[in-house]
Amino acid sequence: MSVRTTTDPVVDDPAGNIDGEAFAQLLAAADAGLPAAWDRIYALLYADLHRIARSQIRRQATPRLSPTSLISETWLRLSGAHLKVDSRRHLTALIARAMRFVLIDQARRVLSDAHAADDPLPLDEDVRDAGSQARLEQLLSLDQALSRLADIEPRLARVVELRYFGGASEREAAEALGVTERTISRDWRKARAYLLSRLDEEGRAIGI
Repeated sequence: MSVRTTTDPVVDDPAGNIDGEAFAQLLAAADAGLPAAWDRIYALLYADLHRIARSQIRRQATPRLSPTSLISETWLRLSGAHLKVDSRRHLTALIARAMRFVLIDQARRVLSDAHAADDPLPLDEDVRDAGSQARLEQLLSLDQALSRLADIEPRLARVVELRYFGGASEREAAEALGVTERTISRDWRKARAYLLSRLDEEGRAIGI
């Protein structure tokens, strides 16, 4: 996967309007190793990726990444992966999942810095705040619970990734996973019940 490293998208279709067949052709070209295809895909997805990035950063209260830098780091991480993607929704779902892992890694680094004795590096004021640190710890607990759920019911975990971390609607999640909205609604209820049973009272404050 050859990708752009710039933070500025190639804006040749600002509205991101392209039909499913045309996008599938772009994916096929990208899979064949054509960098220009990935440039085009990046431009088409950029608005959606910014929405997902803002949602994830707001959820995780991560102070050191902007939406633009989160998109860039996630895109670069995926550059070494051989992705088998069959649709725009599928690719967006994969990127949303990758963003979650980028932010979880960032949260671990922030907490490690905050807990280090005599840390010479200056910490952001919002990281020094005990409430912000507690929220990051709660989100790490959620990540652990979600990983356990993924081992038991992978689709339920994907629903949480799309709806909670990615900010997707039931319709968008249904399209990404190839199921009905009713199934997404049922899966969401089951996933929430499982996660809440695994989190302590403080952990439930994250709004799952």
